[in-house]
Amino acid sequence: MTSPPEPTEPPRRRVRLPFIAIGLVTVVIGVGIVVWSVVLPHRRPGLEPGERYGVDVSNHQKAIAWDRVAADDIAFAYVKATEGGDFVDQHFQDNWDGAARAGLDRGAYHFFTLCRPGADQAENFLRVVPRDDGALPAAVDLEFGGNCAGRPDRAALLRELTAFIEPVEDALGREVVLYVMDDFEEAYRIRSAVRRPLWARALTRPDDDWSIWQFTGTGAVEGIDGDVDLNVARNLES
Repeated sequence: MTSPPEPTEPPRRRVRLPFIAIGLVTVVIGVGIVVWSVVLPHRRPGLEPGERYGVDVSNHQKAIAWDRVAADDIAFAYVKATEGGDFVDQHFQDNWDGAARAGLDRGAYHFFTLCRPGADQAENFLRVVPRDDGALPAAVDLEFGGNCAGRPDRAALLRELTAFIEPVEDALGREVVLYVMDDFEEAYRIRSAVRRPLWARALTRPDDDWSIWQFTGTGAVEGIDGDVDLNVARNLES
């Protein structure tokens, strides 16, 4: 009579590490999508005394329900008026009037191009923007994105920028605000040459002096479809 076979341990299940790794990556990506698409657009930094939230808009935002914007704790709006020497934003007048009806402080901004004389650009801006003593100071947008391919030297750029700023300030009686992207500043060192109130762009509260701080370009605001620039203003009065 033969003895029974020795019992054997059941085979151990092999852990499929690649599948676990893929699962973890999927979870991380999913969390990132939620944070990026849901949390960040609604994030707003805390306000310090004298500060308030605002938006800057253009025809990219299309029709805006300004009463809903105002109800979402938005106190001011910068509205694109012009670009270069002849472009006029098609939604400027509607946005300019709508922001005022909703009780928001409003200001106009101009996208400064590198391929038109500054004087021509000033004429375009002043031809479009209504004279309003209660408006926020005009702003000038200086960036390479969407601009002309040509790159003038620093002296030429400063000369044309001055040719824009001086007639605008003379006509409106206020210093303009300068919105200068980092790569534009690196190329031309605008801030040290043209001393004006600054519109800073940063994810966290800037350390340097600023009058307006854009903390996101993908914000969510009631009454505006899609992404919008969100800002904080301080020491900026109508």
